[in-house]
Amino acid sequence: MTIADIKKNTEAKMDQSIAAFKNNLAKIRTGRANPQLLDTIHVEYYGSMVPLSQVANVALLDARTISVQPWEKNMGAKIEKAIRESELGLNPASMGDLIRVPMPPMSEERRKEMTKLARTEGEGAKVAIRNLRRDANEGVKKLVKDKLASEDDQKRAEADVQKTTDKHIAEIDALVAAKEQEIMAI
Repeated sequence: MTIADIKKNTEAKMDQSIAAFKNNLAKIRTGRANPQLLDTIHVEYYGSMVPLSQVANVALLDARTISVQPWEKNMGAKIEKAIRESELGLNPASMGDLIRVPMPPMSEERRKEMTKLARTEGEGAKVAIRNLRRDANEGVKKLVKDKLASEDDQKRAEADVQKTTDKHIAEIDALVAAKEQEIMAI
């Protein structure tokens, strides 16, 4: 493995960490409806637990309402129960085949909890990025120790990895700030 390979792998893994972080951020509730909010809900379907998106169509009706359209009529009650029993604090209502999930406005206390959760997720993502930086630097040091790279190469590689790390951490900070704005705006 060369220094270029280490840098390329590290950047790819950091990009994956950012993508996972964005996915986690999307699941944090704001006052606005977001179909991804229901991604964590699982429903019993013929004896096994499956994600809600595999038994129903989840979409937005308006800014504050998510619609859930089960693909099988007998699944409506199970889906409604699963949403109600989730820790999201949602109260679905059936209207024939359609289940409407209104998003209640958040209290000030709940907004503060959500911003704290967003910051915690951000810190977790930053730790993952820093761990990737450490692993890359250790890989470069091993190449120097094995006489496959010079110390000058090591210094340049560590500087490049640090730049990549700084870029990704700045992106995480921007995403957390945007999410806090979104939570507090409504």
